Amino acid sequence: MIGVVGGGIAGLAAAYRLQQRGRDVQVFEASDQVGGLAAVYETAGDPIETFYHHLSASEGTIVELIEELDLGEDLEWRYKTDSYYVDGVVHPMEKAWEILAYPHLSIYDKFRLAMLVKEIDVRGGWPKFDTYDDITDFEDVPIKEFLLEHTTRHVYESFWEPLLDAKFGSRKEDVSAAWLLGRVKFRGERDPIRGEQLGYLDGGFGRLLDELLAAVGRDTVTTGARVTELTQSGGAVESLTVERDGERASHEVDGVVVAAMPNVLEDLTGYPCEIDFQGTVCSVWSMEESLSDTYWLNIKDEAPFGVFIEHTNFVPRERYGGEHLYYTASYIQDPAEDLWQMSDAEVEAHWREGIGDLFPQFDPDSVNWVKTARNPRTAPIYERGYLDMVVPYDLSDEVAEGVYYAGMASRAQYPERSLNGGIEAGYACADLITGE
Repeated sequence: MIGVVGGGIAGLAAAYRLQQRGRDVQVFEASDQVGGLAAVYETAGDPIETFYHHLSASEGTIVELIEELDLGEDLEWRYKTDSYYVDGVVHPMEKAWEILAYPHLSIYDKFRLAMLVKEIDVRGGWPKFDTYDDITDFEDVPIKEFLLEHTTRHVYESFWEPLLDAKFGSRKEDVSAAWLLGRVKFRGERDPIRGEQLGYLDGGFGRLLDELLAAVGRDTVTTGARVTELTQSGGAVESLTVERDGERASHEVDGVVVAAMPNVLEDLTGYPCEIDFQGTVCSVWSMEESLSDTYWLNIKDEAPFGVFIEHTNFVPRERYGGEHLYYTASYIQDPAEDLWQMSDAEVEAHWREGIGDLFPQFDPDSVNWVKTARNPRTAPIYERGYLDMVVPYDLSDEVAEGVYYAGMASRAQYPERSLNGGIEAGYACADLITGE
């Protein structure tokens, strides 16, 4: 039997691929439900993800899995709307003419920004098309230094720096230029007339989890089961110990896939991971009114949250019983930060005031409900030298034969973490185990 530690998307994907290859699998999930960061809330209609999710055009592995699970007809590619909130004004920034009309960058600034996004290096006055092909060339380049050299100072200070503040906060100076280039490649092509398409599953990504769990078999997954120990014999993993309902049980295994955060791996094996992670506080709001025409609102303002997302400007509100649904979210670099120390009620009151500051037309009485989730490790900090800290899939040499890792510190989650990356990591470990 292969034991899988963690019932998130990576663990379920590993189990699914292993079963396809004829292997017996058991998944052990410490919490009471599978899905990890892809869990959902109920609404008046379809469920909505606790932490916002969508797909980019480059995410082919998850699309293939969706099709294998007979959900392909329900995967929709919708044109999104992005805007930038500056000085009390929402500036659309999705279509080419909207970007050209943006008043806070000069024509030259916009040209340099566009060339970078198109991966064309115009330094020296002659375009080069291969400078950014290998993002690892920029692993050790500070992102600020890179942007000042490859765009302009005003592009950095007026456009990129507020986004980096929202994404990485006090750690922004540590971030590698490779992360930014990888994110550009990750997002895929943008239609100059209609903008960029993102993927969303009709009914939400909870359906993918449900179908994946059904394919794996509910009897294959045990929730409320914390793996507390891995036992080795002769340099190979031999068994794992599971604690559930106050009782401990040992299970013989031929291999183990740790599909969890690296702190779980370290607790079980002693293997250290130097990657730093940031947490997230994220609220979902149901309101009676729409506050803007945009889906994803980046903010250059003293707002108490880093991003404001009107989900029902992307997915029709009719699917949620007519509710207008929003996300407010902020990343946390240090658990000592004030926001992390607040209770959920305090966060919601603080953010309610912030919504009112951004949108004077906001009526607090129009809020139907608000739910807040938090997780201390939702994304890596992609600092310089990140690739040297990635945890290998196969830990035979480092830990013991038969130990594999498919968590968020794996190679598949570089240069951007995603559901797609979790599936790829789970598949990679399964392929190594089965030799295919």
